[in-house]
Amino acid sequence: MKLRKVTAASAVVLALAVSVTACGGDKKDDASGGKKIKIGIKFDQPGLGLKQPDGSFSGFDVDVATYVAKQLGYQPNQIEWVETKSADRENALQRGDVKFIAATYSITDERKQKVDFAGPYLLAHQDLLVKKGSNITKGTDLNSKKLCSVTGSTSAQNVQKTIAPKANLRPLSGYSECVAGLQSGAVDALTTDDSILAGFAAQDKYKGQFQLVGLKLSNENYGIGVKKGDSTTVDKINKALEKMVADKSWDKAVKDNFGPARYKNEPAPKIGDIVK
Repeated sequence: MKLRKVTAASAVVLALAVSVTACGGDKKDDASGGKKIKIGIKFDQPGLGLKQPDGSFSGFDVDVATYVAKQLGYQPNQIEWVETKSADRENALQRGDVKFIAATYSITDERKQKVDFAGPYLLAHQDLLVKKGSNITKGTDLNSKKLCSVTGSTSAQNVQKTIAPKANLRPLSGYSECVAGLQSGAVDALTTDDSILAGFAAQDKYKGQFQLVGLKLSNENYGIGVKKGDSTTVDKINKALEKMVADKSWDKAVKDNFGPARYKNEPAPKIGDIVK
């Protein structure tokens, strides 16, 4: 009888120990953030994807990616932001460095051969950024001018092929370098999407120095890049984007990030609606 009591007591102690251990494990998971997701963004694009001096991140792409991640089951503290430069986006997905990429990633037929896309989630247009008062007012004015864009981007090549064949292309590693070159006079113009250019022009240190020419040289359908063949993730992201538009979170993100630059954005595109 006494043996039974000891056994029963031991069983209770063992059960309590297991319970405490389990609870401790849950707290540890919560404290550490549990599961993580790696998301590719740009680190040097004001208004879209920018790493702040304090280590935080801001921008429209960041807001979209954060919203999507939440719909996939991840809180903001479970996101690991990974810098993905234009020239390395396809490789980053193929290597599995990130789950998805939201980095001003225009959907093109060529890119769709290597990765899959969800979206689009924003329709931007290629434009030119020049110094205020510049005599560059149309695309053909770029002939014999020094035109900067980022290595791996299609923007400068588009201009040279279709508008200004004599433009002198100056590819650099990032948009910050191009803007610095424009400020110093090392280049005459910077070309990329109007959303990106507006973000740079609105920065405090550049206010009043630059202007958008206002050309719609192309349609840039921003999509979220996913590893080729991962249709399940594409479907989940598309549903998240549709929800973001429906609950007006998309409108808020546009206003928060582009409002100060007076950027005239297009309405939210429909999923799968690619404007040529």
